[in-house]
Amino acid sequence: MTPAIKVLLADDQALLRSAFRVLVDSEPDMRVVGEAADGAEAVEVARAERPDVVLMDIRMPGTDGLAATRMISADPELADVRVVMLTTFEVDEYVVQSLRAGASGFLGKGAEPDELLNAIRIAAGGEALLSPAATKGLIATFLAQGGGAGEGPGAAGYSERLAALTTREREVLVLVAGGLSNDEIAERLVVSPLTVKTHVNRAMAKLGARDRAQLVVIAYESGLVRPRVE
Repeated sequence: MTPAIKVLLADDQALLRSAFRVLVDSEPDMRVVGEAADGAEAVEVARAERPDVVLMDIRMPGTDGLAATRMISADPELADVRVVMLTTFEVDEYVVQSLRAGASGFLGKGAEPDELLNAIRIAAGGEALLSPAATKGLIATFLAQGGGAGEGPGAAGYSERLAALTTREREVLVLVAGGLSNDEIAERLVVSPLTVKTHVNRAMAKLGARDRAQLVVIAYESGLVRPRVE
């Protein structure tokens, strides 16, 4: 039997945490292993409980979700912990920073219960919560913050790692940055979804990306993909 997905809830609103707990614990394949009212507590509980997924509110008093995500991502012992950011809007001014900090994706607080549960399962499976619509919004936010192609904080360090990618891996990376799913990329390149997944995994390993969300940020920060301003 597959072990239940362990979930940590980090939000300063107790009522919201309670609602999330009831929802998550009602599912047979997941359980809440801890709660936190601020970022510092979230990091502490994450280290104690080793959750598979942290539902992290971005705006919390004291240590916010952004700082907490950065600390979790920087801890080698928490390398398998995936952070899903909860935002008031699907794309806001903190989303790009969240992804740079190591979040696996983001979800609007107004999402339907099934969307939230699906997000937990997707993150636990190692995928990223970046729908095509969300990716377009991410790119728009990225540009609005002045993160033009090749101008991101990590741009200079990516050139050598990008050079290690095969032609097909670079091609797949560009399509991932365009918001395409593995199935859509497979159809575009006339290969199997499994082959695409292999290329994506190899690109992540070579670029030091935690997941698909990080690949999108790297693709734009490095200048490999240049956004089209409409």
